[in-house]
Amino acid sequence: MVKTSAQVYDLQGKVVKRVSLPEVFQTPVRPDIIKRAVIAIQSHRFQPQGRDVMAGKRTTAESRGVGYDLSRIPRIKGGGALSGSGALAPGTVGGRQAHPPIAEKIIAKAINKKERRLAIRSAISATANKDLAASRGHVVSRVRGFPLIVVDDIQNLKTANDVKEAFVKLRIWSDVIRVKEGTRTRAGKGKMRGRRLKHGRGPLIVIAEDGGISRAASNFPGVEVIRVRNLNAEALAPGTYPGRLTVWAESAVKGLNELFK
Repeated sequence: MVKTSAQVYDLQGKVVKRVSLPEVFQTPVRPDIIKRAVIAIQSHRFQPQGRDVMAGKRTTAESRGVGYDLSRIPRIKGGGALSGSGALAPGTVGGRQAHPPIAEKIIAKAINKKERRLAIRSAISATANKDLAASRGHVVSRVRGFPLIVVDDIQNLKTANDVKEAFVKLRIWSDVIRVKEGTRTRAGKGKMRGRRLKHGRGPLIVIAEDGGISRAASNFPGVEVIRVRNLNAEALAPGTYPGRLTVWAESAVKGLNELFK
């Protein structure tokens, strides 16, 4: 069922009015296009790798040929302790790699402009689907409505406690708890030993102007704040899976009309 309007909630979780939704929310959800756009964004963060062309080749090793009842791998010359040891060939200690990565390899993936814009429109539309949000693992059983639109006062929250109170009233705090309890290190739960923390993605807050919400919400793992003009497919569909739990400021929803006429 296509939604053409949605309720607007205040920071106490009460309905204050109803607004018409921009046409972008009527875009069909295309997981295939969204996946392509997200992968294209991620590919531009990859660091090119390469190897020294002489790596593993700085040795005097040569094959002794046939007729010695020995394999024909290159062997180190001389009379030292390593004499006769295999070297140079792939599979030998200190030998070269068989097929090393090259820095010239093109790892950045491209996507057509129209496809990229369709992916963003489709990911925006997916934020209005409760079933998609649940399939991503978000705790949405008690969420007020989809899409979740809140008055612009949410943009001006300046403390973590204010953000927590708003999340509790809007019934999305349980999703923040889900992310917090699932936080772990790359080596698993236990000692960190300098490793970066890994955590899931929680609610995304889309705003038009930042009145302090970005800094206040940064205290909670998985919670992200983004301006509506900076929306991209990865923010709306982390891991290529659409349906992220999204909180829309009312002015941000109005801004969609200008961005996606």
